Formats: sequence, structure tokens, C-alpha cells
Amino acid sequence: MHIIWKERIENSMDDIKLETKELNKVDIKSYNLLELTEFVVGLGDKKFRAKQIYEWLHQKLVVSFDEMSNLPVNFREKLKETCRLTALVPVSVQVSQLDGTTKYLFELYDGNVIESVLMIYKHGNSVCISSQVGCRMGCRFCASTLDGLERNLTPSEMLDQIYRIQALTGERVDNVVVMGSGEPFDNFEAFIKFIQLLNDENGLNISARNLTVSTCGLVPKIKELADMQLQITLAISLHAPNDEMRRTLMPIANKYSIQEIIEACRYYIDVTGRRITFEYSLVQNVNDSESCAMQLISLVRGLNCHINLIPVNPIKERDFKQTRQKEIQLFKNKLEKSGINVTIRREMGRDIDGACGQLRKSYVEKCNIKQEEQI
Repeated sequence: MHIIWKERIENSMDDIKLETKELNKVDIKSYNLLELTEFVVGLGDKKFRAKQIYEWLHQKLVVSFDEMSNLPVNFREKLKETCRLTALVPVSVQVSQLDGTTKYLFELYDGNVIESVLMIYKHGNSVCISSQVGCRMGCRFCASTLDGLERNLTPSEMLDQIYRIQALTGERVDNVVVMGSGEPFDNFEAFIKFIQLLNDENGLNISARNLTVSTCGLVPKIKELADMQLQITLAISLHAPNDEMRRTLMPIANKYSIQEIIEACRYYIDVTGRRITFEYSLVQNVNDSESCAMQLISLVRGLNCHINLIPVNPIKERDFKQTRQKEIQLFKNKLEKSGINVTIRREMGRDIDGACGQLRKSYVEKCNIKQEEQI
């Protein structure tokens, strides 16, 4: 017993030393081309090396400096000493037998794990990425937030979810949705840097119009994003037609009222000219009544918006049940008769750990059980 504990302590100390060493290195994949050029010149090399490195990182999607074959060996060694090359490692891959949706669990350099999802549509391949390890927003229907927030992701860790999936499948990613674990606006600076790198013509060059970000409603950041006029699609996780109900589902409602969110959305629409999407998860006997539908109609009437009805994905830690299909259709019909653009989200990956955060949580629980068994 004492020997096992001694080994565990020594191994843990080694992991901490490794993590600290990596943290002290430059996160080179989070640099834009200008920043990378300045860094390369600072290392005493020529400017053109930056373009070469950038292409290896963001077009050829390499996972090590040794793969950068057109760089001198001594320069590659210098990069190894000073830089961290973010390359996520797939530890679990689940493929739906129903629709081909693939859910990935990636390990980060510090041992944390995050989820990403590849969805195949007729109009192209979409990838849903995470923006944080865990989440602190506390939305009651979401598995991502059950264990709180571990840490923010770096721009490179957000990017590399797309890069790894593209490299693993050999398929071009056409659309990106930032709707995985985490609240993107709670990691705002890294999220904006991620967008800039994703849009860069020297990288994957995915248009801002092909990017959707979902927020639970951090009002100041909605306005800040509007002022940047990035032309991305903004989705608001609403899930309730009034403040009282929303507070029972989403703790953020205690800080920002629905009216404040609607005002921020009006501002976003006015400044960007873009349509807003409101996400509304339907929970049986909670927010799916005729009264809720009428309140929702009154709330969004006159806004350039689209409502995405989402049959809630049940998780074992909560007793929420999915609204029956008949009631979902009735809810949709009421909105449509009032002239509101509305769709029912297609359920994908139902035969795998589909709910956001489920795969990560089950993996972490299994790892904890194994560790306890070894003690």
C-alpha cells in the first residue's frame, strides 16, 4: 500500500513538472502570422520561416516539429525547446450507427479531456467544438456543467479539434459550431483569437458566415461581439419564455434578465444585419405548454430571428424528460402560425453519448474508478 502511494506521488510530481515545463513554452499554434513572424525573428531566423511554419501548422496539420521537413534541423530543435505544439490525442471515438455522427474525446497536454462532434449533412461537414474543459454556467439540462469549470481552452486547442477531425477523416470541414462543452463568451479573448485564425486565408480559411456560436446570454459580450461585426451566426440558449422559469433552468438568468438579452440581440441585429437564432430545449411539463408558446411568441415578435426547438437530451443526473413528438409539433405549429421562423433540431447520434458533456463525464468517472481500484 505504501509503495503504491509512493509511486503514485512520484508519478504525480513528474506529471506536474512536465505540465509546468509545457506551460512555460510558447503556444505557437495560437499565434497569427504576424505574431509568428515577430517570434521567429526574435529567435534569430529569417521572416520567411514564419510562413513555412504557419503552413505546416494550419494547412498541413502536422503534430510535431520533426514533420516540418523544409526547416533546418537546428531550427527545429530550437522550436522544440521553446514552443508547445498543440496536438490533441483521440482517446475515444463513438460512431452512430443511425446517422454516422461521430463523437470524439480528445486528451489535452495536461491530461484533461474534451468532446467534439462531427456531423455529416448534405450541405457539408459540420464540427461542434468545446471552448472550455467543463463549464461553470450551471444549466440544469447540461452534463458539461455537472463538475464545474476545470479551465479555459486556448485558441490552438479550439482549432485543433477541427484539425484533428479533418486529419483523421480526410474530409474537409465546412461549418463550425461552438456549442460543445463550455460557455464561449466566458472565454471571450481566446474565442475571438480562434475565429481570426479559423478565418485566415493562410490557414483553413473557413468563412465567418460558416461559424455559429452559442451563448447562454452574457449580455456585455453579445454587444462586444456585435461591435466587431464579424458576420458569424449568434445563437442564444433561451430555453424559457419568462425570467421566473428561466431562473429554474439557468443560473445566468439571476444576473441577466430576458429583456436585457432581447435588447442585446436587437443591438446585434442592428449592427451586423445578421439574424439571431434562439435555442429552446423542450422539457416535458416544464416549458412546453401552450402558455409558454404564446409567451415566446410575444417575446420575439418583430425580431429578425429563427427559433430552433430542441427535444431535450435526458441525462441520468436530472429527471428531465423529452417532450413527446406530438406536443413538439403542436408547439412548432403555434409559432409558425404567428409568422415566426422555426425548425425542430434533427436529433443526431442518439445511440451514442449524445448529450453535451456525457462522454467526457463517463470517461472521467471510469478513470477515477480505476485509480481507486489500484490504491
